[in-house]
Amino acid sequence: MKALCWQGVNELSVEEVPDPRILNAQDVIVKVRLTTTCGSDLHLLGGYIPAMRAGDVIGHEFIGEVVAVGSEVRRHKMGDRVVVCSFISCGRCWYCENDLWSLCDNGNTNPGIGQALFGYEPGGVFGYSHAMGGFKGSHAEYVRVPFADYGAFPVPEGVDDTSALFASDSVPTGWMGAHLGGVKPGDVVAVWGCGAVGQMAARAAMLLGAERVISIDRYPERLAMTERHIGAETIDYSATDVGAELRERTGGRGPDVCIEAVGMEAHDTGVQGVYDQVKQQLRLETDRPSAVREAIYACRKGGSVFVLGVFGGTVDKFPLGAMMNKGLTVRGAQQHGQRYIPMLLERMAKGELKTSHLATHPMPLDEAPKGYDLFKNKKDGCVRAVFHPGA
Repeated sequence: MKALCWQGVNELSVEEVPDPRILNAQDVIVKVRLTTTCGSDLHLLGGYIPAMRAGDVIGHEFIGEVVAVGSEVRRHKMGDRVVVCSFISCGRCWYCENDLWSLCDNGNTNPGIGQALFGYEPGGVFGYSHAMGGFKGSHAEYVRVPFADYGAFPVPEGVDDTSALFASDSVPTGWMGAHLGGVKPGDVVAVWGCGAVGQMAARAAMLLGAERVISIDRYPERLAMTERHIGAETIDYSATDVGAELRERTGGRGPDVCIEAVGMEAHDTGVQGVYDQVKQQLRLETDRPSAVREAIYACRKGGSVFVLGVFGGTVDKFPLGAMMNKGLTVRGAQQHGQRYIPMLLERMAKGELKTSHLATHPMPLDEAPKGYDLFKNKKDGCVRAVFHPGA
C-alpha cells in the first residue's frame, strides 16, 4: 500500500509499505477514506519529537471503513464507517475506567521511552514516534486499529466524511480544553491559536455557556475564519499587546479561563521569542512556551489555564511565581478522545458543531508532501490539508 513516511527532519515521501494485518484478536483493519494533517505532526517534521525512525508512517486523524475484524471484536463489523481516536487505549485499565484514556497503561508498546522522558509512560498514538508506541499512522491506504471496540466509533448517517474526520482528534482535543479547563456559563474565555484545535476549543467554550470567547492568532485568514465560522472575537497578537487588550475587554480583570492551543513551536514577536528560538535550536530547551507564559500572565486571579498544545520536554522561564501568587489552576493533557467522541458525533448530527470548513486543502495522498509544505508554512490560507488515499 501507499503511505506517507517520515525520512528525516523536514523530509517526507510517499512510499510503498507492507499492508497491515490483524495481529491481535481485538484489532480491526480500516481502509482510510480521509486523513488530515495536525499541528502536532509539524513537531515530528521539525525533529522535536524523539524516537522517530526513517520510514515511519505518520498521521493520526482519520475516518475509514472496516475491512477486516479480529475474532474478539464485538462492536464493529465489515463495512462499518468509523472515525478512530488518535490515542490507542485498552478500555480496561484504571486510567481508561476513569476516563483518562490518553494515559492508558496498555496502549503504548514502548513504555520505557516515555518513562525516561516523563516519569510515566503516556498512551499510544498512531504515527507519532516510537516513544508513543511506534504504531503505523493514518496517512496510508490502510491502518491497523488495536482495541477497536474502544477506539473506533460508528459515524451517524447524517454526518459527512469531512465533518466526521475532525472528531478523530481536533474536536475532542478542543472540547477537552474547555471542559477540563472549567468553562461555565457566563465565563470569558481566551484561546491562544486559531488552528483547528483552537477553533474547536472556542466553539466548545460557547456550547458550554461562555459569555464571551476571544481567540488570539496572527494570520489574517485564520482570524477571519474564526470570526466567520465560530463566532468568536479575535486579537491579532502581532498588532497589539495581548495582555493589555484582554484586560481592557474584561474590565481590567482578565479572562476566567485561558486555553493554550499552540504547542512547542509557539511564536513571539518580542525579545522572549528570539530567546526561545535560539535556545530551542541549540537544544538548551526543547519547547517554546511563549503562548503558555502569556496565558498565565493574562488569566485573572483565581482563574484556570489549560495547556492543549503538545510539549515534549523542558521549557525555560516558566512563570511559576505568577501561577502561584495569582492562585491559578493550571492543567494539561493529551486528548481523552474516547470520553468525548460519541457525544461530539451526536452534536455534529444535530448541527451544533461545524467542522468541514477546516478542510481547506483536499488532495490525493500522492500530494501529501506538498500538503505538509502548505500546512507548515501557512501558505494559501491552509488550515488543514486533507488527504484522500483512494484518489
